[in-house]
Amino acid sequence: MNEHTKPPISISSHHLPVMFDESIQGLNIKSDGVYIDTTFGRGGHALGILAKLSKQGRLIAFDQDITAIEYAQQHFNDPRLTLIHSPFANMHQILCERGICGKINGIFMDLGVSSPQLDNAERGFSFNADGPLDMRMNQSNGMNVEQWLAAADEVEIADVIYTFGEERRSRQIARAIKRFQQQQPIKTTLQLANIVASVVRRQKNKHPATRTFQALRIFINQELEQLSSALEQTLELLAIKGRLCVISFHSIEDRIVKQFIQQHSQQKQLPKGLPVINSEIQQTPLKNLGKSFASKEEVKHNKRSRSAILRVAQRNNSNAK
Repeated sequence: MNEHTKPPISISSHHLPVMFDESIQGLNIKSDGVYIDTTFGRGGHALGILAKLSKQGRLIAFDQDITAIEYAQQHFNDPRLTLIHSPFANMHQILCERGICGKINGIFMDLGVSSPQLDNAERGFSFNADGPLDMRMNQSNGMNVEQWLAAADEVEIADVIYTFGEERRSRQIARAIKRFQQQQPIKTTLQLANIVASVVRRQKNKHPATRTFQALRIFINQELEQLSSALEQTLELLAIKGRLCVISFHSIEDRIVKQFIQQHSQQKQLPKGLPVINSEIQQTPLKNLGKSFASKEEVKHNKRSRSAILRVAQRNNSNAK
């Protein structure tokens, strides 16, 4: 950490974020570069980025959770850090208004719910502790899960749980939810978790409600739509040789990231035998730098990392989008 910046927390005393070393390495940080952390959380990855920056470097951090922004304001005192309370799907507009479109040296995304959100029962993300059935990342905006479950019909609920959770027993779960609601409203996380557990068998190392809670959280926060939009925005935001690093925690998110990178890094197939010289082949917008997983040692100490996949891509010198 540079001498002019002395935040009261450090990486060693803070909860070590998932795939920390791999993420910082993947960003290939330039000391005077401009970097984006799209999901600040508690700033674990942000600290790693700041530690690599000089006085001329900049980090712009987004988070739609006001609790994360307030935490950063209280614990981070760094003139190189700019905090923005907004979903990262708005980053193109916000960054272009600041005149830095096409000048970003690295964009980092750590998808899904953060550990502090899971640990706070009042947020409603956890099926292990009782709390209000909320699950909104931004609690000042939109309908929460309790309200949506009360308004949605059985088919809608089943479709959401199947589409966003890949839960095979989605219809039985939806039926059980509506049957319960005939007697009383579902207001807490444990009520919902117990309903799901009544129709889904417990698997080894996985709570019966895992997929259902995942599906409802993704749906209520429009996470996949935001991810798809934000990924497309990176093509105009990244500077030449700028890096995109994305950590996902389940197959649906990773599929979107994988397909985006493949779409923009693979050459279009030309007819066999067509005489084409290298200079005539249009360069792809991205170069796929591959994927990696958490080490066995990290998984041993941090169970959340066991499903993590990090994908890295680099912006090419390309006139193609």
